[in-house]
Amino acid sequence: MEMRSPWLALLALLSLFQLALAQTEIDGVTYVTANIDGENVLVRDNRQPSLYTGDFGDCMGDSSINVTRFDAAFYKDNMTVLFHLTGDTSIVSEGLMMYIAVYAYGESQFELIFNPCNANINSLCPVQSNVSIEANGVIPVGQSDVQNIPSLAYTIPDFEGQAILRIFANSTQQMIGCYSAVITNGSSFSHPYAVGSVLGVFAFVALVASFATAIYGSDVPAMRKHYAHSMSVFVVFAVLQHIFFTGALSMNWPSVLVAFWSNYAWAGGMIYTESMQNSINNFIGSNKGNTTAVGAASAGSDNSNLGGGYDISLIYRRAIKKTVKKAAMHLWRKDIHDHYSPRLERALAKRQLANSTDGYSWYGNPVKPGLPLPGNYSGFAGTLAQEDIPASNAFMTGFLWYLILLVLVAASVVAFKWLVEGLARVKVIKQERLAYFRSHWLGFTAFAVLRMLFIGFFAMVFLTLFQFTYEGAAGVVAVAAIVFIIFLCGMFGVAAYACYYRVRVGDYISEPDRLNLERRRILGCIPWYRFSRASATSDDTEKVYAGSLPFWRVSHRNPETQKSVHEDEQYTKKFGWLASRFRRTRWWFFACWLFYEFIRACFLAGASGHPMVQVFGLLVVEFLAFVAIIIMRPFESQRLNAMMVYLLGFSKVATVALSAAFDVRFNIARITTTVIGIVIIVIQGILTIFLLVAILVGAASSWMSVKRHRETEQFKPHSWRNWRDKYFAHMDKAMKDLPPEPPAPAIPPSEHEQPKEPYFNVSSVRRVAKIEDEDPDFQADIGTDPRGSEMSLQGNLRTSEDGTPTPAGRKRAPSIMSQMSYTSLPRTARVHRASWSSRDFLDMGYDPEIAPPMPTGSPAGHSRANSLGHSRVNSHRQSRASSLGRPRATSVGRAKSIDRLSRMGTPTGIPQLPQLNTQISEQGEEADYFQSPDAITPVKQHGYPAGRSSMS
Repeated sequence: MEMRSPWLALLALLSLFQLALAQTEIDGVTYVTANIDGENVLVRDNRQPSLYTGDFGDCMGDSSINVTRFDAAFYKDNMTVLFHLTGDTSIVSEGLMMYIAVYAYGESQFELIFNPCNANINSLCPVQSNVSIEANGVIPVGQSDVQNIPSLAYTIPDFEGQAILRIFANSTQQMIGCYSAVITNGSSFSHPYAVGSVLGVFAFVALVASFATAIYGSDVPAMRKHYAHSMSVFVVFAVLQHIFFTGALSMNWPSVLVAFWSNYAWAGGMIYTESMQNSINNFIGSNKGNTTAVGAASAGSDNSNLGGGYDISLIYRRAIKKTVKKAAMHLWRKDIHDHYSPRLERALAKRQLANSTDGYSWYGNPVKPGLPLPGNYSGFAGTLAQEDIPASNAFMTGFLWYLILLVLVAASVVAFKWLVEGLARVKVIKQERLAYFRSHWLGFTAFAVLRMLFIGFFAMVFLTLFQFTYEGAAGVVAVAAIVFIIFLCGMFGVAAYACYYRVRVGDYISEPDRLNLERRRILGCIPWYRFSRASATSDDTEKVYAGSLPFWRVSHRNPETQKSVHEDEQYTKKFGWLASRFRRTRWWFFACWLFYEFIRACFLAGASGHPMVQVFGLLVVEFLAFVAIIIMRPFESQRLNAMMVYLLGFSKVATVALSAAFDVRFNIARITTTVIGIVIIVIQGILTIFLLVAILVGAASSWMSVKRHRETEQFKPHSWRNWRDKYFAHMDKAMKDLPPEPPAPAIPPSEHEQPKEPYFNVSSVRRVAKIEDEDPDFQADIGTDPRGSEMSLQGNLRTSEDGTPTPAGRKRAPSIMSQMSYTSLPRTARVHRASWSSRDFLDMGYDPEIAPPMPTGSPAGHSRANSLGHSRVNSHRQSRASSLGRPRATSVGRAKSIDRLSRMGTPTGIPQLPQLNTQISEQGEEADYFQSPDAITPVKQHGYPAGRSSMS
């Protein structure tokens, strides 16, 4: 024992020096030893900790110790916890016990109970009223102390942690101080300066594009048409405000959601400036309202159960057990500790105090009055806390920024007018450029301001109703009441007058009608009901309905002369800022939208502090509105319908439905709620991306609109020309707002319908004998050329005096009536042989694909002389080609052939006859056909029977 005591004393001495000797200073920079990947290295002492605290607040309300700085940091690389504590107290002298608890996602992860006298905190040992509290400490921790902290906590954005410091008086064992600080790892979804600025730039682009289409041109209906298809600033702010004001539900939000929504706070008018908040605080005074009433844990009030509360007996029992264990050490070890410890602790304390402000910036500040406790993100107050704006200042902050926006919009329109005038004076632009806008600039300015009032209706009504619920100073409530009356009565009054003006001036009448409840099935099997107007189904008198209700309908007095609302130039000039973007048959949608936004504001603001009423009431409203807007599809532009009807509507319904899981009564684990929060971020993030894309597309379409008077060849960029034509055609079609044409009814196939594709092949064709084959005159007209239509009845052929066969001819003298062909066959018909087969052509060596050449020296035409002595030369090459070689009887005399010509029909499927090259000569009253001996022998044109002419 005696031999080991020096070594044990040295070991104890070195252990006391361990923390003091762990720091190294190089070139004025303090380094500490850290273990990274199993290797000891020097790292900066002012490096960013793995986990550290941010802003802190009083969780007791009347703490006897006033803490002005409270921060702690955990360094994973060297497994140490660093904390700082400064403040003052009015207690004369008191021994203290301190209890630090660290929570992550609602679960206790680390607890530390210590006596300040044993931890080198001299200013708290004991605490005295005339001594300022300044405490710094570096506490080594083991792996077992932090084993419950998952590795994901060091990297996940917006780590949800909380550090609670409780101070107890040893004499009474009562809590005399409580402070809570939020814990973070430095990663966050909150980037208002970056993300918010980008969103602001895109919103400005949408504003400029919309304004450009509104002022360009001189034809009001055309200006309205192009304005209706530009990107709407109303839709942009509807999307952004939906995302931010989701945080108005009185739910215990996960930290990731509140951080994400802070990027959209500017769209709701929640922009923090120190000077404005100080002015509002002076106006409000000390009455900050009741943050607890809107569902948030207020700083400076009693929150003793924070973090699940505490057990004072357990705390002191553990402290006493720790003290007894130390007292049971060996006597020699206790002597060494008592001898060296005070001197080393004092030296260590002095060193830490001297370097406590050197470069360390990872600490928060006390929360301002009216803000909830750090780490509590309940309700709209918790959402606003991310912006350092107290809930009591919300209405005045939004109202002041809204007034600034109205002034900026009006001043911008006026400034642009005079800028255009100046450019026209110096002849930078043409004198007639934007002439309509320059002559009506006062009206455009007024309508721009009115449009901004319409866009900001929901935000201002919500903020006024929230102020009524939150109460607060009487002056603020009075201002909120005035603003509420102006917006409610003013906007609904203008909307009602716009509808009344259209109905009266547009010659509309109101007639009684009925709503019929009709049974139907959806998806083929689910029973369902739908309403239909009796006037729309008046033709169907046999349909049976489940019930009906009295209703009315507004219709035009004379539908034939009805003028569209967008063709009414006077109405567009008066109320175009309300109705121009909506379809011809949905021009009244602005009134429905105002009513819908008012109901939303009532649930979000009027029911603050009642989460179940808020979430389920709002869910019903959003679902009904989603279905109704899908049915109406109010916007004339397809992009706006896609954004406002489908994407925004789905996001609202899904967000409210998922938000129900954040109510504290469901007691869902915070890890699970964080996952649900990330799902909401994904939904709203996708909505934001689609909005940005729509703004870019809208900017491109607005460029096409303001360049609509340029010819297509002059429009730039060239690659957009086809899109420009299609875009203009789409606008013209959408402006008519006509239902799509019904598809043509399918014609049922006939029972005897022939197949569309051939179902047989023709291999050979054969002609059999017919009745006319027994006619002697017919048989005589067909030659006996073996290549022609040869007959088996050779006895019917006529012969000449020398015995050679001759064509049959008439023996009567020619007359005027006989000058014309009187064949009984049509002009393009052919005389057939009695019996033939397609094989006969193969036996003669004919190739149907090759036509015989034209004989040399054959004349290309023929001369014709009629009975009056007139002669004419006609070309007949084309006629031969078109009639497959058949000569036409064009002479007034009877045609006689001097040679035989093979004639036959061309039924479907037989080989094509060779082209005939014929020389035709007509002289006098008779015409003969001549052709080369090498060509096919011609046959005489068959004439009419005696006593009949073609003119009869």
